[in-house]
Amino acid sequence: MSKFQKVIAKTPGKSYVEGLTTSDLGKPDYDKLLVQHEAYVEALKKCGVEVTLLSASEEFPDSTFVEDAAVLTADFAVVTNPGADSRNGEIVEIESVLKDFYKKFHYIKSPGTLDGGDILQADNKFYIGISERTNEEGARQLKEILESEGFEATIIPLQKFFHLKTGIAYLGNNKMVVAGEFVDHPAFDAYDKIVISDEDEYSANCIRVNDYVIIPQGYSETKRKINEAGYETIELDMSEVQKQDGGLSCLSLRF
Repeated sequence: MSKFQKVIAKTPGKSYVEGLTTSDLGKPDYDKLLVQHEAYVEALKKCGVEVTLLSASEEFPDSTFVEDAAVLTADFAVVTNPGADSRNGEIVEIESVLKDFYKKFHYIKSPGTLDGGDILQADNKFYIGISERTNEEGARQLKEILESEGFEATIIPLQKFFHLKTGIAYLGNNKMVVAGEFVDHPAFDAYDKIVISDEDEYSANCIRVNDYVIIPQGYSETKRKINEAGYETIELDMSEVQKQDGGLSCLSLRF
């Protein structure tokens, strides 16, 4: 895996607690969330990346989940078209910020919808999930863009997961963290799998950032498996992020 040099993250606004969620974990505690988000940014810096931290946008409660607004490669950016109407305006800020880093842009256009949380890159391959937020047309457009740029792309309709990356992460070295419907999915047969149990499913959303794998706190079995696979881990408390269907990958754009 090539090294990440830059990361974009965004401070959550007070309106975050009114954001979209399918979980029944209760209302987030905003002060606690800010502490958790700060720890997340610090962990990224420890991984050796330069963090661009955007300020909060109260009009977009879910906008701290910057991953959904773009798909990034080393050479180009794809500005998405998020599947939730209330999130659509988030792409305006993300595109303007990305213009500092990229010259080449592609766009997902209506009626296609696409959330970055449904997109997983594994070296030269991309996996594109079809979910409640990413429709077939959006997936098709991204596949076409990626293939025109020399990548392989596979579309995977989701059965249960909210986003593709809810249940899968690529760690490099042909190692794939898988949970739930992806454990036996034929698309991932070629990888060395680190299988996460159903009760620890949330921890499948982890991120490899250079020399570390950042994982949610409280999943000792997942930590052990990732350490045994040869990776050093950083654990972060994600309780207030989880309440809004969020995970570690959602909170940043890494490139």
